[in-house]
Amino acid sequence: MPDPVPPDIARKLKSYVVSEAYRLGFAVARVAVPELSSSAGERLRQFVAEGRHGEMVWMEETLERRASPAALWPEVKSVLVLGFNYGPDEDPLAVTHEPAVGGISVYARGRDYHDVIKGKLKELATRLGARGRELGLSFQAKVFVDTAPIMEKSLAEKAGIGWQGKHTNLVSRENGSWLFLSEICLDIALEPDPAESDHCGNCRSCLDACPTSALTAPYQMDARRCISYLTIEHPGPIPHEFRVAMGNRIYGCDDCLAVCPWNKFAHAGKELKLAARDDLRRPLLRDLLLLNDAQFRVFFSGSPIKRIGRNRLMRNVLIAIGNAGETYADLRFLLPMLADESALVRGATVWALGRLLPPDAFADLAREHEAIEADAYVWSEWTLARGCA
Repeated sequence: MPDPVPPDIARKLKSYVVSEAYRLGFAVARVAVPELSSSAGERLRQFVAEGRHGEMVWMEETLERRASPAALWPEVKSVLVLGFNYGPDEDPLAVTHEPAVGGISVYARGRDYHDVIKGKLKELATRLGARGRELGLSFQAKVFVDTAPIMEKSLAEKAGIGWQGKHTNLVSRENGSWLFLSEICLDIALEPDPAESDHCGNCRSCLDACPTSALTAPYQMDARRCISYLTIEHPGPIPHEFRVAMGNRIYGCDDCLAVCPWNKFAHAGKELKLAARDDLRRPLLRDLLLLNDAQFRVFFSGSPIKRIGRNRLMRNVLIAIGNAGETYADLRFLLPMLADESALVRGATVWALGRLLPPDAFADLAREHEAIEADAYVWSEWTLARGCA
């Protein structure tokens, strides 16, 4: 374990790494001690104990390690917490009023941020190590981009980057809601920055904006109701009670973030690698429906959307089509999905057709397909939709 760093050397090292972080494009870089409050860990334990994490089993499996960075790496003495701005260059909610296209969360319209930011973190850690050797220091650094079991929002609050708002996401006075968080853990102690306090006040814009009432109370989220969870993490059929509320959101949801008043201080991100692809700003639902598995992989190469796979995305697209109503009038692209290899896709197709076809036409189609449908879930979709038609 390294010897304690002399205060003047520690100040020089911190000043250097912060300035280099800005050169690499980070919007903010601050230091926290690797000790979280007991209340932060307890809130997480309660969240998991109540099942509000849904099917994100990895949260339960890594629960104790998440409660403290030292549980992940016992040698850690300080954490450099970094925020990378990804602010949108247009109203992120405008697309939700265009039913013929798919709404994709702002963060997923460009390249996968994990790859972009991890490369910058490694470069920053390398520069930091070189500067340390110039100052006569030898230390270890470990880099993390939100896939590690770290309570990064709590660390960011402790470092003074922002505070965990009523929507449970981080809010920054300088960058609003649009920050990717990442960390460099060090086995040497750098001077920590003062923590940030809560500035939500009496505002409840985020709670009122949530389409599915996933924000059950200020600072409390039930992921099982959250459209981001349902469209990305949830592997099975979307529960019926949330389908209409999804609207045309096919990957994630920005509603609670976008309405936050602190976004008046936010600005558009400048990293070209994270810039929104034109074909992902407002993709036509009809065009997405035509993608087979190979085409899906090519179209979403380098995108975080690729992670959920073609079938899960088609499920989301089909629900959006069912919500489009008269905007989606051409069923030639929809009917072939009844023969899709995936039961998840076929079931969502049934629901969409039940929303779009006149009752008599849907009943005729149901009689034709129920007899040849072997999957119990899809059969139940036919039965339920015909009863509602």
